[in-house]
Amino acid sequence: MDTAIDNVFPPREPKPKWLRVKLPTGKNYTELRGLVDKYKLNTICTSGSCPNMGECWGEGTATFMILGNICTRSCGFCGVKTGKPLDVNWDEPEKVARSIKLMKIKHAVLTSVDRDDLKDMGSIIWAETVNAVRRISPGTTMETLIPDFQGIHKHIDRLVEAAPEVISHNMETVKRLTREVRIQAKYERSLDVLKYLKEAGQNRTKTGIMLGLGETKEEVLETIQEVRNANVDIITIGQYLQPTKNHLPVKRFVELEEFEEYRIFAEQLGFRHVESSPLVRSSYHAEKHIH
Repeated sequence: MDTAIDNVFPPREPKPKWLRVKLPTGKNYTELRGLVDKYKLNTICTSGSCPNMGECWGEGTATFMILGNICTRSCGFCGVKTGKPLDVNWDEPEKVARSIKLMKIKHAVLTSVDRDDLKDMGSIIWAETVNAVRRISPGTTMETLIPDFQGIHKHIDRLVEAAPEVISHNMETVKRLTREVRIQAKYERSLDVLKYLKEAGQNRTKTGIMLGLGETKEEVLETIQEVRNANVDIITIGQYLQPTKNHLPVKRFVELEEFEEYRIFAEQLGFRHVESSPLVRSSYHAEKHIH
């Protein structure tokens, strides 16, 4: 019999076994872990408890967050703190570049919080960080996972001029769920950012979406198609996992076969690289996406 309590507390779906990962091991991982702990380096890999950390670090890839760790937006899926960010640290580009050199990173993924509080939305620090890495660790290739900069072209232009190998901006979810999942973001604005990056001359562009937030299969296929229409080269598709009980709940654990369907569909549309499986995060296999 249905009771009010049953409706308020639906049974939690257990995590499927394919979401379990082995603890990271290996010489590269151990060395990098030691450096990160010793020098208190700020990688998203560790702060986000990424399931692929061992594999990525083994390949010499790591993700660094710039512009602090407090975001001006409050997306329902994201574990980063929301609030009034601290003042910009103008030494940060040098510090990040030195960390990358120290860690002997072959391919660095840079990302940031949203800084709607700043006139330039953080785009100057963004460009300076790319330039600092080029100067201090010239052998390192880069992907920059950028916010939408409210769609303002002059801020986006700074990144295009800095010329990282890949510029990515995540759609995160399907159109219908964007308001609930990303709150202050807009689906069309993110699509326009991706379109504009190509128009402005960026060689390689990329986006990512999460599944399991209540989207339908048709909506996922439509989003993949719209992203391809924006001339995006690379797409990552992974399972959403709830960071804490205060975040949006997982509505569904997507089966491996469905991820495979999306991979085939995206490859047929002509994406250069497609990563589609439950544990995929936007930086997964990032070192392969420059080719």
